[in-house]
Amino acid sequence: QVQLEESGGGLVQAGESLTLSCAGSRRTFSFYDIGWFRQAPGKSREFVGGIMTSGKSTMYADFAKGRFTTSRDNSQNTAYLQMTILKPEDTALYFCAAALGGADFHPHPKFFGYWGQGTQVTVSS
Repeated sequence: QVQLEESGGGLVQAGESLTLSCAGSRRTFSFYDIGWFRQAPGKSREFVGGIMTSGKSTMYADFAKGRFTTSRDNSQNTAYLQMTILKPEDTALYFCAAALGGADFHPHPKFFGYWGQGTQVTVSS
């Protein structure tokens, strides 16, 4: 079991950058794939990006490619989501989630059993 806590959200202007952090509670953090998801008001939760246990494999939603980068530091039990060139449509509650690592990464919320509380990202135009 692992507990997750996101931080780093805030209010920024369009074109600016933010880096979100996801801190895990245990050294077993390295056993888990980490997914980033977001949910805007009135919309379903959607996949943003993810990183497998070793950090060597990543995956991104089409809207995130070229603008967002996920990374992790297993020695610090922390994953990161660096977001650049932010747009108003990126406004949402951002979550990190953990799933026990396996052969494949599954970019869907149902595969992730552990979730943080979320951090709000608001992008003004």
